[in-house]
Amino acid sequence: MIQLKQVHKYFHRDTDKEVHALDSISLDIEDGEFSVITGTSGCGKTTLLNAIGVLDRVDSGEIVIDSEDITTLDEEQRSALRLEKIGFVFQAYNLLPVLSVEENIGFIMRLRGFGEDVIAQRVKEVAGILEIDNRLKAMPLQLSGGQQQRVAVARAVAVKPALVLADEPTANLDSKNSEHLMRMMKSLNEIEKTTIVFASHDDYVVELSRRQIILRDGHVVSQ
Repeated sequence: MIQLKQVHKYFHRDTDKEVHALDSISLDIEDGEFSVITGTSGCGKTTLLNAIGVLDRVDSGEIVIDSEDITTLDEEQRSALRLEKIGFVFQAYNLLPVLSVEENIGFIMRLRGFGEDVIAQRVKEVAGILEIDNRLKAMPLQLSGGQQQRVAVARAVAVKPALVLADEPTANLDSKNSEHLMRMMKSLNEIEKTTIVFASHDDYVVELSRRQIILRDGHVVSQ
C-alpha cells in the first residue's frame, strides 16, 4: 500500500543548524498491517506519520500510496487524497463539541456525500464494534476520555479508508482505557482489514502491534 524511498525531512532550529527529522527513510507498509512506529521522544515518529498522511511535505524522496507518488501532488490533490483514503486519530480527540456522537462519527461521511441512510447504518455498525452504540445521542463533553477517543476512532474508520494513522492515541488515557481502545482497534483491523499504523511509545501499543518500526534520530534502526 505504502512505499517510502529515501525520504528526507529537515528542520532549522536556528540560522546555522539543520536537523534531520527523517534521514533517508525507505520503508514498505502492506495492506492490512497493524503496525507501530516507535522510538524515544524526538526520534521522528510523528514527523514520519505526518509525511505518510500527506499532512507535511518532505524535502526529498518519494512517498507512494496506492501507486501514486504523493510528493508530486498540489495542495488540492493532497487534500482530496486525505479525505478519500486516510483516516486520522490524534492524541487530542478533536471532536466537534456542538455535534452529538452520531453526528461526529458521520461527519466525514457527510463531507464525502454519502446518503443519510448509508451514514446511519455505518455509524451504528462502527459504534457497535467500538462499544459506544449506547451513547450516540450524547454530546462529547458528556463522555469520558476513553469514550471520546473511541468516537474519534469511529469517525476515522466510518468511511472505510484504505489507511488509518493514529498518533499517540493512548497518550491521554489510563492503562485500562488504553488497553480497551487497542483491543477494539485490533478488532477493526481484523474485521474490516483496515490498515492501521500508530506512532507511539506506549509499551502496550508496541506489544499489541504485529510489526514494530523503530526509529532513532530519524533513521529506521529495526523493524
